[in-house]
Amino acid sequence: MPMTLVEKILANKVGHDVRPGQLVMTPVDQVFAHDLSGPLAISQLRSLGFKGFKHPEKVRFFLDHASPSSTVASANEHKTIREFASEWGVELVDVGEGICHQVMMEKYVRSGEIIIGGDSHTCMGGVLGALATGMGSTDVAIAMYLSRTWLRVPDTMRFVINGRTPHGVYSKDVMLHIIGRIGAGGATYRSMEFVGSTIAEWPVPERSTLPNMAVEAGAKCGLCPSDARTLEYLTQQGRAKDYTALSGDLDAPCNFEMKVDASALEPQIALPHNVDLVVGVTDPKVRNVRIHQIYLGTCTNGRIEDFRVAAGVLKGNKIAKGTRLVATPASRQVYLQGMKEGLWTAIVEAGGLVNSPGCGACPGVQTGILGSGENCLSTMNRNFKGRMGNPEAFIYLGSPATCAASALAGVITDPREVVR
Repeated sequence: MPMTLVEKILANKVGHDVRPGQLVMTPVDQVFAHDLSGPLAISQLRSLGFKGFKHPEKVRFFLDHASPSSTVASANEHKTIREFASEWGVELVDVGEGICHQVMMEKYVRSGEIIIGGDSHTCMGGVLGALATGMGSTDVAIAMYLSRTWLRVPDTMRFVINGRTPHGVYSKDVMLHIIGRIGAGGATYRSMEFVGSTIAEWPVPERSTLPNMAVEAGAKCGLCPSDARTLEYLTQQGRAKDYTALSGDLDAPCNFEMKVDASALEPQIALPHNVDLVVGVTDPKVRNVRIHQIYLGTCTNGRIEDFRVAAGVLKGNKIAKGTRLVATPASRQVYLQGMKEGLWTAIVEAGGLVNSPGCGACPGVQTGILGSGENCLSTMNRNFKGRMGNPEAFIYLGSPATCAASALAGVITDPREVVR
């Protein structure tokens, strides 16, 4: 019987066919938490009287949100996690290594795995054909201890994306367009499966924005096939041995199917304060909106490919007076590569600044919190009221190209006017 990709992954793990809506107990391949979700998970583990993990090699803690620590409270939370990781014999991915989702993609995620994380954007791991999903700290703690969890098999929404994106249009624009069409709750507890000729053409880093933002439509997970592009990426990362070909059957029954013509899209902008308030960059609602801060980075668009695009726009130019630009690479790997390629030089010479790897201003923790009444255009994944630390500020979302072009103009700008 034909099966969707999420059904194939779950059926392989539990050892029998599954159907949407069915409750299953499944083995878990990897579990992680970070400095916001980790302390509560640790507290739960201690309160339950557990003394150690049965499979410590499957457990990982990241210090990436307040990275480096910005307050005494965050410093003490880091201390708690460091001591726990040492005591229980699990891996600690310390300050400066990068955002958990990016580092997981670079080093750990394998197709066909089930991965649980203490963060909603864990679903980014689906770019490599894994069922990766976020859970609350208590569920994460139990999954860490048992290496098992329960799931309801999600319905599948299939997104068939065809056509080559025009000049100045990227996967961020495609995903904003999709969320704008189905709504912020349009995929609640469903699996968003991305297929089509566009997906086949895109390399893994470009694809990764789609599963990363699946949760912004309410999805349980977002999945791309594990194919030749996946092997290409894993080979570049020195992980070719981790490759397994895996894809859903296109004739498998699904809950919903949408066709997207990527060649017909223009750059997209999400308006405050909801990710599904999406318009084209030429829409009068956003044309020439004053921007006080540009934020480049986050787990959504903090990869080297994103900074290449942004630096290409900024190189040899100056950002507008009254507009500031903050760039935060998603991992140490990205940070080092950007240094080698001179990307940070281009950004700094244009008038921007570059932070160490981590989440930074995205969760409103540090390095870019907004002032009251200010507008920010960001490459991040969500723009809820107060997301960047100030409920009196306004967050717009766009691609790295749109952000860089807008930094030069000081207002929201169509990147097609300046992208080389």
